[in-house]
Amino acid sequence: MGTPRLDTCVPVPIDQEELETLVDKAKDWAIMHGAGMRPMEGYDPDGMRFAPFVLLPSTFPKSEFDRAVRLQPIINELFHKVAHSYEFLFESLKSTLEVDPFTAKLFQLYETIRREGTAQALSLGLFRSDYFPHSAEDNILKQVEMNTIASSLAQIATATSRLHRYVLSELGQDDKLEQLPKNEALQGLCGGMLRAWEIYGEPKAVILFIVEPVTYNICDQRFHEFEIRKMKPQVTVIRRTLTEVAAQAKLDGPNKRLLVGKYEVAVVYFRSGYTPDQYPTEAEWDARLLMEKSLAIKCPSIHYHLAGTKKVQQALALPNALEKFLPDTNKAGPVQKIFTGLYSLDMDSLGDKAVKMALADPDRFVLKPQREGGGNNVYGKDIVDVLGKIQHSKERSAYILMDRIVPPLQQNYMLRPGRGKATYELVDVVSELGIYGVVIGDAGTILENKQVGHMLRTKLATANEGGVAAGWGALDSPFLF
Repeated sequence: MGTPRLDTCVPVPIDQEELETLVDKAKDWAIMHGAGMRPMEGYDPDGMRFAPFVLLPSTFPKSEFDRAVRLQPIINELFHKVAHSYEFLFESLKSTLEVDPFTAKLFQLYETIRREGTAQALSLGLFRSDYFPHSAEDNILKQVEMNTIASSLAQIATATSRLHRYVLSELGQDDKLEQLPKNEALQGLCGGMLRAWEIYGEPKAVILFIVEPVTYNICDQRFHEFEIRKMKPQVTVIRRTLTEVAAQAKLDGPNKRLLVGKYEVAVVYFRSGYTPDQYPTEAEWDARLLMEKSLAIKCPSIHYHLAGTKKVQQALALPNALEKFLPDTNKAGPVQKIFTGLYSLDMDSLGDKAVKMALADPDRFVLKPQREGGGNNVYGKDIVDVLGKIQHSKERSAYILMDRIVPPLQQNYMLRPGRGKATYELVDVVSELGIYGVVIGDAGTILENKQVGHMLRTKLATANEGGVAAGWGALDSPFLF
């Protein structure tokens, strides 16, 4: 019995002449409405290509979409509370800290802040919870991961929702537009940053974006700046790398205001700082510590960052773990339902059992390290190669094992930029839903907590990874049925 299939929102294949015209229109629409990226090959700071996307919105079960939307404020609350529990973070990560130098360095920074203090108790979370519908369980959503740092693609997802409205209209399918949910992810995330800016309370203070030295996903970042200016014209956004912050930043006065050059910073928004290569020297770590100590509201703070690690997510799936943070069963129950099997690979009997399961039937699992940014997970026979080498070593504690989720198949036209001409073909794909959330609070109080939009990311059914900026996936939007 094969993987179940979903019907497309319109009959395919589309007539070839109509298809070619529509593809040309759609790719131009994408570029002209901010669904673009800088080319990774032959980088040109003045160049722009459309971000990979699928031509048609992909069908998605409405009941599961609605459930994920309802659930997001509870997910926000859960990870906010987890982030403020030193004991849970330490117990979850202690084995990983012995073998993963990057996570250990982050935790060391966290302990320095606990010991020496921070001038700002509030944190801003711009989260995204990612899901696949699991075909083996009637397409019930199962969580792939929780993103607590640099939750990207809000702008391009918002633009793609509008693109697909245009495409359906061009196909004469206006009667189906009501099945495309409204998406204001960009406005929602920018609204979260502006709410934190208002709480900070200094009208001349700026919002600081921490960025990579070279940004390929430029539309997604710049449109946040443009939207902030549109929503509140008096607010300035500045962009700096961690290296530039190290050279330009200082703490001012007893309240430890963060100054970057001539600017006082109200909010620090990290779009970089989640992989080891983004800290090439100790100067970048010093810059991160300086910001953590400051009065600026961080997005994310170091404890929010750690709460999003794979190992913490695995620990939350253990029996009775959720109830520590969500004692209301009406909240804990629905969250427990989205977890798939998550297994520790620590050097104990449970870890030994998980290793044996993975080596015996690797196609059932995904091996996940403590890394963000795409391209890090291990699948299929590669699990045997990787885990076989470290099964008797503490190094295995740097990973978790997850049951592989099998989403339903459907067909779509995937468009990718090429040399002078876009490439497109009708292919089997699977889709991953992301729900964005905003939370602001401290250890005792949550001031803001809401769901603010969605993203659909689609990949070839034969592909393991799905990151758009990393080159594996394509942007999409849900057609609810």
